[in-house]
Amino acid sequence: MFSKIIHRPVLAIVLSIVIVFIGMLAIKQLPIAQFPQIAPTTVSIFVAYPGSNADVLTKSTLIPLEKSINGVQGMRYISSDATSAGEATINIIFDPGTDPDQATVRVKTRVDQVMPLLPELVQREGVIITPIQPSMLMYVNLFSTSKDADQKFLYNYANVNMIPEIQRIRGIVSAKILGSRQYAMRVWLKPDRMRAYSLSAEDILLAMEEQSILARPGRLGISSGKDAQSLEYVLSYQDRFNKPEQYENIIIKANEAGELIKLKDVASVELGSEFMDIYSNLDGYPSAAIVLKQSFGSNASDVILDVKKQLEEMKLNFPPGMDYKVSYDVSQFLNASIEQVTHTLRDAFILVAIVVFLFLGDWRSTLIPLLAIPVSLVGTFFVIQAFGLSINLITLFALVLAIGIVVDNAIVVVEAVHAKIEEDNSSPYKAVQSVMGEISGAIIAITLVMTAVFVPIAFMSGPVGVFYRQFSITMSAAIIISGIVALTLTPVLCAIILKNNHGKEKNHNILDRFLIKFNHYFESLTGSYVNLLKKIVNRRLVTFGVLLAFCLGIFGINTILPSGFIPGEDQGTIYAIIQTPPGATLERTNQVTQELQKIAEDIPGIASVSSLAGYEIMTEGRGSNAGTCLINLKPWGDRSHSVHEIMEELEEKTKDLGAIIEYFEPPAVPGFGSSGGFSLRLIDKNNETDYKEFEKVNDHFMEALKDRKELTGVFTFFAANYPQYELEIDNELAMQKGVSIGKAMENLNILIGSTYEQGFIRFGRFFKVYTQAAPEYRRYPSDLMKLYVKNEAGEMVPYSSFMKMTKKQGPNEITRYNLYNSAAIRGLPAPGFTSGDAIDAIKDVASKTLPRGYDIAWEGLSYDEASRGNDALLVFLVVLVFVYLVLAAQYESFLLPLAVILSLPVGIFGSFALLKMMGLANDIYGQVGLIMLVGLLGKNAVLIVEFAVMKRREGLSIMDAAIEGARVRFRPILMTSFAFIAGLIPLVLATGAGAIGNRTIGGSSLGGMLIGTIFGVIIIPGLYYVFAHLSKGKQLIKNEESEPLSENLVRTNEDKSQLLSSLKKANEALKKLLTRSKK
Repeated sequence: MFSKIIHRPVLAIVLSIVIVFIGMLAIKQLPIAQFPQIAPTTVSIFVAYPGSNADVLTKSTLIPLEKSINGVQGMRYISSDATSAGEATINIIFDPGTDPDQATVRVKTRVDQVMPLLPELVQREGVIITPIQPSMLMYVNLFSTSKDADQKFLYNYANVNMIPEIQRIRGIVSAKILGSRQYAMRVWLKPDRMRAYSLSAEDILLAMEEQSILARPGRLGISSGKDAQSLEYVLSYQDRFNKPEQYENIIIKANEAGELIKLKDVASVELGSEFMDIYSNLDGYPSAAIVLKQSFGSNASDVILDVKKQLEEMKLNFPPGMDYKVSYDVSQFLNASIEQVTHTLRDAFILVAIVVFLFLGDWRSTLIPLLAIPVSLVGTFFVIQAFGLSINLITLFALVLAIGIVVDNAIVVVEAVHAKIEEDNSSPYKAVQSVMGEISGAIIAITLVMTAVFVPIAFMSGPVGVFYRQFSITMSAAIIISGIVALTLTPVLCAIILKNNHGKEKNHNILDRFLIKFNHYFESLTGSYVNLLKKIVNRRLVTFGVLLAFCLGIFGINTILPSGFIPGEDQGTIYAIIQTPPGATLERTNQVTQELQKIAEDIPGIASVSSLAGYEIMTEGRGSNAGTCLINLKPWGDRSHSVHEIMEELEEKTKDLGAIIEYFEPPAVPGFGSSGGFSLRLIDKNNETDYKEFEKVNDHFMEALKDRKELTGVFTFFAANYPQYELEIDNELAMQKGVSIGKAMENLNILIGSTYEQGFIRFGRFFKVYTQAAPEYRRYPSDLMKLYVKNEAGEMVPYSSFMKMTKKQGPNEITRYNLYNSAAIRGLPAPGFTSGDAIDAIKDVASKTLPRGYDIAWEGLSYDEASRGNDALLVFLVVLVFVYLVLAAQYESFLLPLAVILSLPVGIFGSFALLKMMGLANDIYGQVGLIMLVGLLGKNAVLIVEFAVMKRREGLSIMDAAIEGARVRFRPILMTSFAFIAGLIPLVLATGAGAIGNRTIGGSSLGGMLIGTIFGVIIIPGLYYVFAHLSKGKQLIKNEESEPLSENLVRTNEDKSQLLSSLKKANEALKKLLTRSKK
């Protein structure tokens, strides 16, 4: 059947052109991402309760919401964080693949059920529900070198002019400026003046509410159907006050004598900020820190490009001295990684070309297999698009590895044609016609085996399953297309391009002399190889002894080879998490961030530093003793130190700043948590949480973790020693003095905590009016006892007469996990250890140190890694079983495929050994390489076994068939294997962005392929000898078919073609005979 393809050269060429054409069309439309969409769906709920502390916020708001949401369909776990800044966030993490819109609707339905139970102020502030990627997409600093621009101006410029534009960009779900420096009308009350005039905070709020109003008087002359009117008038009333002087003139109290008390008599009014809760700057200049998050399922690369384009347009209208800087975006690492992989593709192509040329000996023969590479790789992009995948590091890795694989089939064809030309001294056309009938079955068998490796893993679930699925689809597509090309385009090109130069004189230049010597040495090597096989093929002890040695080696090296999940890469960004002592002021924390900033800017390799005081990026919590610095490194090619070396230098230089400072990288996979390393929660499962006792347990647990050699940078923000005062009201005294306890606490809430009851429109935006005691009246605990509240008789009663204060300690931030109070713990694997080692160490410490009622739980990427178990072994076994079944069907034997399967441990040992030598871990990349080895090494075994079976059917003995199959396939096996190995060399030597992933998948594949090929060609003939003897004369059904399935199909089609051709010739002859007889 396939030998007929050379009669249709145009069809073969057009088929390949169509494959390339549709592939190029797909490339233009495919989205680009760093990784496949493996992050779980996350729905975030943000609530605000101004003036409340973490405990009040938890009990009044978080607990009702969590209880209602808990168990929503598809939920993995729920976590929350409440701070004493009066803000809280609840994150509901769903299973990967959950539709984000459906998840949001489910959560919204649960939230609506408890909305009436929440405090009124929380309802007025709004419960904001959004599906998000929990990690940052971009971090943009708007800064100014002008002395007239402060943080308040920058914040509000961004809020008014930039945020609305950015929010309209498709794919942006959250565009938020860190902090609350939005313009607000600040009414600074003076409690001593208020006492003199017998005014309470409630009196002032009531006056403001009555005089700064929105009115709707209606219209005059509106038609009533009774009297005709000639004109109609619309009545309007002045809007709510929006200027300080308007508020200052609000009348609080008046009497009949015309005496007035205005707001300016008891307060000062200014257009200020809502709060001064975060200090932000970039390289020493004040800035507004804008954090962007993408909507679930959007394409990060496209969104970032759109944002940058929008920023450039807005920059044209910036005031003098103002500029922006993108301090972090996920595309920096993505673009650098993709560029690195594309360079690797180029280098691999060149190296494969050199190896193929070396073995084939002329450029014509080299050109034919090389043409199969672009056809197969470009055509694969169409399949990637058809399956809804993206161009990401996994699919690109698959394409790099496919370079060495897709030339295999073409090399087999070219090598066979060369051998036939030399053997029969025939023309390329005749040689192709003869060869295609012989090797078509082998090519189909190779394609089937290689594809069978990847079919079962395409159906895996979970984040790991997504990785395997995208890799398997990409590889399978490239292999199948290469098989089609080998059966169509390659034979046609052989017939067109090759020439019969055997026996002709050559120009003996340097290259020709080198190739002649190479072929001479190779023939000598082949002879030695055959002599070795003659001695050991029939010695079962040698075959199984070598096999047993490699199996023991696998067991031994596996015990010392570290395991992992997804390795952390040098992404060019470092997070510095700062924790000053509990109770430290915002200004004190800001001083530490400034000192760290100055130190970092003097370290080579660091490009810029953004600092935030009052905010920590790990849980996105706020607190005066929390701070974060985002350290942006120079491009990978412009620095000589890795991110870990820079982190070590920073740790050494900042250890004496009077604060706990830990350094982290961004998450390995965007969407899996907020930082790299491991992430867990210490959970208090007791009915009531004693925070002091919880702190003791947490401190003891942390000390035990820090003692483990596998862990470093372990820290937590949980602390129950934040200075607090508990207010105790004597109810009897309060009632005697006519004081309502509720009004007394509400009065304090306004004076100390602040409140807003209304807002106004200015600059086309809505702003709030905050009422609060001026800062000088609420600096110290003693100031509280100087405040007064109005009783039922209108008298001013001091708080000191019925209230006392007790000093205590408590948490400033409360984190919860699955309805339990928890402590969020972060850390990194120590140098030389993997995340898998760190997780095992933490589990061991928890089992030994945690008392009853306490437990640990995982979140982020650690959740999947800790719960995945021994997936790698299961996947490997499934792949082996599937390949075995395909081969059993191919050879119509349950024993013969074992010759292929048992040859694989040799390659597995080589894979593990090289990973260990390179100091790498057996992570997801190593496992992908290992699975691919099953196909590659299986292909080598199939080449030998397939030919041996053919020779056996021709009458050779089992031993002679084994040796002959190995001899004939020795050169093609070494050629294809070393071509593949050559394509891996750029991966193994990779540096810069994505280097760990490149080196791991390259090292796993190269080590396995090198050792598996060298020793495989020695033991495969011996294994065939053993299992051919075992299967000799054994059939399930008498006279069953013993010919390999692919060979049978090809031969059957050839026989049909020959029969049809013969019938056609006979028919033509009969017609001629009839024509003559009529004449």
